[in-house]
Amino acid sequence: MKHRRVRGTIRYTSVKPGMAGTERGREYFSFTHHRDGSTILRAQCEIEEPAPTVLRDVIYHIGPDMTPLHLHVQLMLDDAFLGSGWMRHNVAAKTVECESWAPSTGRRSESRTVGDFDGFGTHPVVADAYATRLMADAAAGSRRQLRMVLPSADHRGATPPAIAEVLIDLEYVGVSRREVAAGAFDCRHFRFIDDSSEGMGGRTHPAYDIWVTDDDDAILVYGAIDGYMMNRYELVELVR
Repeated sequence: MKHRRVRGTIRYTSVKPGMAGTERGREYFSFTHHRDGSTILRAQCEIEEPAPTVLRDVIYHIGPDMTPLHLHVQLMLDDAFLGSGWMRHNVAAKTVECESWAPSTGRRSESRTVGDFDGFGTHPVVADAYATRLMADAAAGSRRQLRMVLPSADHRGATPPAIAEVLIDLEYVGVSRREVAAGAFDCRHFRFIDDSSEGMGGRTHPAYDIWVTDDDDAILVYGAIDGYMMNRYELVELVR
């Protein structure tokens, strides 16, 4: 077969008082890069803290030039089915369609004219890192506002799938080298900043620093969020 595959594991830890270094979840991911310039991102995210637990499965199809195409999401909350959904970007019509089902909402069919946007916000941290490719040629200190369409504006993505939109700024800080459990990597350091007046999902998201591999794969090496979250994300396995 002609595709190229990248896979790995991210460890989620906490730096909350009394929990420093405690593992609070994990993320298993893979990227399949195809010869037509498209990429399929697959991720399974397990969040154990804070309660309730969240288990999320995501498949995201990204076209050439980072064009968002399709998104599938399946959610479990406290080990019970929360909902599942499929989103499609109709590039020509500049619309997003969503078909979903959840015990709390039943079957939902939505279509929204969205115009131009930067990507689907899928909630796996490797997808956050991959989105930094939108600033691949930026100079240190540059900042860009991203418009994202999400299946959930909740900060953990723990609501039944439905079309939502958020604005968030992405700042390119510069290059640095990070050593993590998976090895030492030359990285590009970015920072997500929520400056919107309404916040993300009605609540301001704390500043979110990520270090990604300094190459076209843009794999998350390390991430840090303080504020009310106080989370860390570390690459512990990488195969490519």
